[in-house]
Amino acid sequence: MASGSLQFLSPLSKFWPSTAPLSHQIGSFTSLKFVTTTSSANNTIHLPKSLAVRFALTESGSPKSIEPDPQPLLQDIVDSFDLPPDYFAQLPRDLRLDLNDAAFDLSNGPILDECGQELGETLLNLSRAWELADTSTSHSLVKKLPLIEAKLTGSAKSALGKRLVSAGRRFQSMGQYGQGEPQKIAKAMIAAGRALSAIATSAVIDEQLKEETRVLKFGELQVEITPDKANIGAVIGFVFGILSWEIAQGIQSIPESSLEYANDNALLLAKSLRGALLALFYSSTFLSAFTSVGLVLLGIQLKSKKN
Repeated sequence: MASGSLQFLSPLSKFWPSTAPLSHQIGSFTSLKFVTTTSSANNTIHLPKSLAVRFALTESGSPKSIEPDPQPLLQDIVDSFDLPPDYFAQLPRDLRLDLNDAAFDLSNGPILDECGQELGETLLNLSRAWELADTSTSHSLVKKLPLIEAKLTGSAKSALGKRLVSAGRRFQSMGQYGQGEPQKIAKAMIAAGRALSAIATSAVIDEQLKEETRVLKFGELQVEITPDKANIGAVIGFVFGILSWEIAQGIQSIPESSLEYANDNALLLAKSLRGALLALFYSSTFLSAFTSVGLVLLGIQLKSKKN
């Protein structure tokens, strides 16, 4: 009875023990060999190099690329400011200047207008604590950032992100002082700041797209205008304009001399009605043409913005 087996050979297989994990063995496979075993002989079939199989090890449960959550990043800032009570007070003079520069970058400009009342006051107090080299107060104020961030809007998050990145670079310029605490603070602040800026930018883009959405309202009925709908409306308007033109031409082709009525009053009424119908259908033709052109231009504009 014949039996079949699949063997994977690697030039480095002699260096691995037989108990090595399969994932490590698969990672260096460069050739593939099929071995069919019968009771009489072994037949080995080597695949050509062009049919070599490459394996990629991936985690089945790996998450898709998503925007980073700022909460754990802000918590990293809180942890990085967990320093000895006199840490900032013992900084050398040049590093104290860098700390003052970080305080300036954190609170510079119209902070209350950009960040809101609660966050703005917290950042102002934090910058004063840095200027006074008050490590304990600084840590207690930084603890508030994760709670405040959860209530911020897109523009306030963007302002906070920019200020954190700018202040973080000041800490980065301090170099490897002590056990590298300034670099830990800088890394945490820059990472959180960039994450907040990315989230805020995405929110602003979504808001702009919502604002740019064109909507036609007919009483309680609202119709969102898209390039396709605009083009369909232009075609409908064009067809309606042709029909209105044909009807107007049909009415105009009827000579007035062919109108015969019992008296002059009826004849006058018929002529007035004929004139009103001509004005109505010619106006409909003009409006249909104007609407079709407008919808075509609107569709082009919406398509260009979408692209």
